[in-house]
Amino acid sequence: MRILFSDEKFFDIDGVYNSQNDRVWVIDRADADKNGGIKQKRKFPQKVMVWLGVCSKGVTPLVILGEGTVDHAVYIEKVLPVALKYGNQVFGSDWVFQQDGAKPHSHHLTQQWCRDNFPSFIGKDRWPPNSPDLNPLYYSIWDELVNTINWNKVQ
Repeated sequence: MRILFSDEKFFDIDGVYNSQNDRVWVIDRADADKNGGIKQKRKFPQKVMVWLGVCSKGVTPLVILGEGTVDHAVYIEKVLPVALKYGNQVFGSDWVFQQDGAKPHSHHLTQQWCRDNFPSFIGKDRWPPNSPDLNPLYYSIWDELVNTINWNKVQ
């Protein structure tokens, strides 16, 4: 109950479409088209990466990281202070920070920052790889956010 889960996600101007999961089962192509079977995608859509933290008490402010690559320096500068401030505000000095095994998270300087600043955190060697079932952002929060965006108004 005192864990702050965190994750990043790319959003692009075309909305969210996952060709492996979003399928329309019909008899012919015309029925597929009528039921949303065609998805227009740009070759290089504009995109933005965002970070969010979630815990039993709520969600952190959203951090917009932009289009560029997020390395450990950007992650330490822009994300970790937001997580620390929020965690301390809602839990005081007794809570755990969780991040996945992405390269900016597992970088030795990021790990050191976490050891020096968070009351407790799940280090890169203790976080199991490929474990989306452990993070509510993977199976709940991102989906809710995606479904509340009016993709026709995204520019």
